Amino acid sequence: MLQLEGFAKKGKENLVCRLTKSLYGLKQAPRCWYKGFDSFIISLGYYRLSSDHCTYYKRFGNGDFIILLLYMDDMLVAGPNKDRVQELKAQLAREFDMKDLGPANKILGMQIYRDRKDRKIWLSQKNYLRKIL
Repeated sequence: MLQLEGFAKKGKENLVCRLTKSLYGLKQAPRCWYKGFDSFIISLGYYRLSSDHCTYYKRFGNGDFIILLLYMDDMLVAGPNKDRVQELKAQLAREFDMKDLGPANKILGMQIYRDRKDRKIWLSQKNYLRKIL
């Protein structure tokens, strides 16, 4: 980081400040946040997909699992066991400053539709297409 205006000493104007912690708004701040998130979620026993480093999963047996999708500062948590999903959200809330916005209705511009009775879920980009057209 460049020295702040008015704080540079004579003859040492070309020196820079060394940051020991990332500052919000700096180029490396998102990377530092991701590294902290990544190490925390892996410490909980989750695995990161090698094909997508923002997708994490954990299997519990008997077909039970949780999938966590991370996009910038948004997160989508999905799984068949509501109690396990709530437990993960509580663990994340203890570690990070976050808000639970409830059941997801939209992600990355796609509408999420659920038919709980038939246990189906699907995505729609109808609103995005209307906006483009």
